[in-house]
Amino acid sequence: MTSIRQFFSSAIAPGILLCLATLCALVVANTGFYETYNNLLTRPVFFHQSLLFIINDGLMAIFFLLIGLEVKREMATGHLSSIKNAMLPLLAAAGGAIVPAILYILVNNGDAEAMKGWAIPTATDIAFALGIMMLLGSRVPNSLKVCLVTIAVVDDLFAVIIIALFYTANISLLPLLFALAGLGSAALLNRYHVTRLLPYLLIGLFVWFCVLQSGLHPTLAGVAIGLIIPIKIRHRHGENPSTRLEHALHPWVSFIILPVFAFANAGVSLAGLSFGAFLHPITLGIMLGLFFGKQAGIMLATKIACRLGVAELPAHSTWRQYYGMALLTGIGFTMSLFIGNLAFTSGDQAIEVKLGVLSGSLLSAIAGILLLLSATRKEKMPDQT
Repeated sequence: MTSIRQFFSSAIAPGILLCLATLCALVVANTGFYETYNNLLTRPVFFHQSLLFIINDGLMAIFFLLIGLEVKREMATGHLSSIKNAMLPLLAAAGGAIVPAILYILVNNGDAEAMKGWAIPTATDIAFALGIMMLLGSRVPNSLKVCLVTIAVVDDLFAVIIIALFYTANISLLPLLFALAGLGSAALLNRYHVTRLLPYLLIGLFVWFCVLQSGLHPTLAGVAIGLIIPIKIRHRHGENPSTRLEHALHPWVSFIILPVFAFANAGVSLAGLSFGAFLHPITLGIMLGLFFGKQAGIMLATKIACRLGVAELPAHSTWRQYYGMALLTGIGFTMSLFIGNLAFTSGDQAIEVKLGVLSGSLLSAIAGILLLLSATRKEKMPDQT
């Protein structure tokens, strides 16, 4: 029992579970169970909604609530709390979003339908990337791990903005006004120092429903509520509501929600596929964006920022180690699959999206591991405790 507890309390556990969930999805999709798997996900199960809808639009809203809480914490007390500390992750994440999008657009230019997927390679799966870095242990300085987490938080913030601006259907004004009223009431609770979480969560459920009816993607409600829950007001037990909720949500998101999402969305049949399938413009654009675009964008932005003196590398890390970290940000996986579902709602391009995300993420993971292994040593780094 002790070893099981140690596994689930480790930082590598979420990444391992995501790997297992993905492998299970691929096995099921390539055996006689595929029809059962597909029917299970698409059959209406609750209020005429499918299990896939509940996972992608319901459970993932909880994941985005956690993103909102993490962004707020970083802005209040973390690496985004000052301009000086925020420059490196902000610029690196911006470069890591812009260059992959450009590569995808160059590959798919002229195809209006395919161009909808330009944002797919801009995302990073922090659970996978950090899990791999944690597997390397003391070979990687703690400062580099913190840098990866901070870049991923900013990356998630960019993803939220992209979803809100570019992947929104026709907006229905009345439900949106109700959602804004709900957010306003949550802000008032914050203003009057209400520390109980239940009122915020009930309002969050109401806002989620209103946002769903408005035409915006309902996961945006999770982010909005996460940003409103108070972080500077302390509960009588000494912990602020935002931190309490963040700690409570982490195991549910890491060990249930993200693996379930991966299992529901990573299943792709490989039957009859040839090398030519990887040359499809959508697949190629995503793969190149994740593998080449991410590393190129982050390294270029960081080099320019350091040359101008507005940022510096994380303490006790080298350029080779930082490059290894940049490669790991190309693991888009769950976030890229999520954006892919929004970009191509008909599902006609599902195989191309999944192939691009899986291949680009796999290449990034392998290259990142190999470079970090070659760039680091087994002895403890100076900043390790």
